[in-house]
Amino acid sequence: MADTQTADQQAAPLIAKWEGVAQRYDELTRQLMDPSVLSQPALIHKLNKERTEIEALARLYEDYQALAKQLDEATQLAQDPATEGEMQRMAAEEAGSLQTRCREMEAKALEQLVPKDPRDEKNTFVEIRAGTGGDEAALFAGDLFRMYVKYAERKRLRVEVMEASETGIGGYKEVVMLVEGKGAYSHFKHESGVHRVQRVPATEASGRIHTSTVTVAVMPEVDEVEVQIDPKDLRIDTFCSSGAGGQSVNTTYSAVRITHIPTGVVVSCQDERSQLKNRTKAMRTLRARIVEAEREKQEAEIAQSRKAQVGTGERSEKIRTYNFPQNRVTDHRIGLTLHRLEQVLAGDLDEIVEGLRADHARAATEDTSC
Repeated sequence: MADTQTADQQAAPLIAKWEGVAQRYDELTRQLMDPSVLSQPALIHKLNKERTEIEALARLYEDYQALAKQLDEATQLAQDPATEGEMQRMAAEEAGSLQTRCREMEAKALEQLVPKDPRDEKNTFVEIRAGTGGDEAALFAGDLFRMYVKYAERKRLRVEVMEASETGIGGYKEVVMLVEGKGAYSHFKHESGVHRVQRVPATEASGRIHTSTVTVAVMPEVDEVEVQIDPKDLRIDTFCSSGAGGQSVNTTYSAVRITHIPTGVVVSCQDERSQLKNRTKAMRTLRARIVEAEREKQEAEIAQSRKAQVGTGERSEKIRTYNFPQNRVTDHRIGLTLHRLEQVLAGDLDEIVEGLRADHARAATEDTSC
């Protein structure tokens, strides 16, 4: 019962906004029947356009209201002391079924009510960096990198490594990958933050659990037209590529390091044997980082003004914990805990991602309903 009450409370802002859309649809319908409006072709076109855009949502609300009425009747029958035996059982089953259908309708409405993020369909950069924990953090950075590659494959997205600094033991100090394909950014955008791992390192003889961290940053790729970079603001250095442990991979100056002087953003790339290819890949990463730095600056200014009201929400706070001894993954933002760590690290992130999307959608609905 408590879970149902909580769900109803969470759905309240959504239903209020949804009802507002249905009322607006009825109002538009009345206006289009008004003789004074019928004499104004331009106004008719405008009102018809708005009405068409919200018609599906308004019709869905009508169906939802009818379903909610049936649910209320079934619930009352199931809880009525005069209802006994088989009738009470059937009423309870019917109420459960109707409750599920109502939640499905609410989820469908939520998708339509929340404004689309214009960046969702873009390719995205995912930057993974070892944090505190030394070699163990670097090893876990490698685990996260492989997890994201497998998740991308499940979504039929293509992954290209743009920059990598390996430790030589299967880990990474840093790895930057570009994920390309339809909806790439939408699949990864909630992964930004600090990921914490708790496990016994292979080198730990006493069996003591260590805690390490890895940071993840996700940035949508931007087109050249979205950010203009003056060549005079760039310092471009070339150097010989090197691999794990520092050994020379080739003796030509094919690796490229680009510094954007106004912002101090530095990008390097040495994955390709061609200097031109490395420079092209580095510029793609540079554009995304410059835009992300500006976005973070704007968000920091907004967060500063809201901090006194809503408390801290720093990105440096851990967003997820991967606990190996307990076979547990916990996303702290939505309070979701899964006891199937192995499957998650194998790229099965759907339940987590969908939970984060739903939470984001609910928050967006509440914000826009104010």
